[in-house]
Amino acid sequence: MTPRQQFERFLAKYDPAIIAQAKKVLSKVRKMAPGATELVYDNYNALVVGFGPGERASEAVFSIVLYPRYVGLCFLYGKGLPDPAKRLQGSGNQVRWIRLESPSTLEEPEVRELINVALHRAKVPIDPKQTGRMIIRSVSKKQRPRRPAKGK
Repeated sequence: MTPRQQFERFLAKYDPAIIAQAKKVLSKVRKMAPGATELVYDNYNALVVGFGPGERASEAVFSIVLYPRYVGLCFLYGKGLPDPAKRLQGSGNQVRWIRLESPSTLEEPEVRELINVALHRAKVPIDPKQTGRMIIRSVSKKQRPRRPAKGK
């Protein structure tokens, strides 16, 4: 099975609305970061697709994260990003994130600027001339449900 086929299986665990949103978001992000290597982690809490220059997770610039009720954009080195519009959430030492209400959130000027600055500041830049590829990095045996509980 190819990585894309495996990824489709991971996606199939989610509600159709989250699947549709995630596919549109991923399509937009692939255009914003041409040549990126996509590192996929089907973790305990969420399905994560990190975008970076190669196979090192520490060099990923940002990730798309799928939860049962929403899709998020996570900046791995987001603490130092300029955020005058106060779009970034989180208070940890490094990571910041944005809840994507829809794929069009990525087109909002403040969000687009955060993405551009993160790409520009990357310690190892993504080479737009390289062919993008997907690598399945880990699949957790134990996972939280990928769909919201009934009645919630």
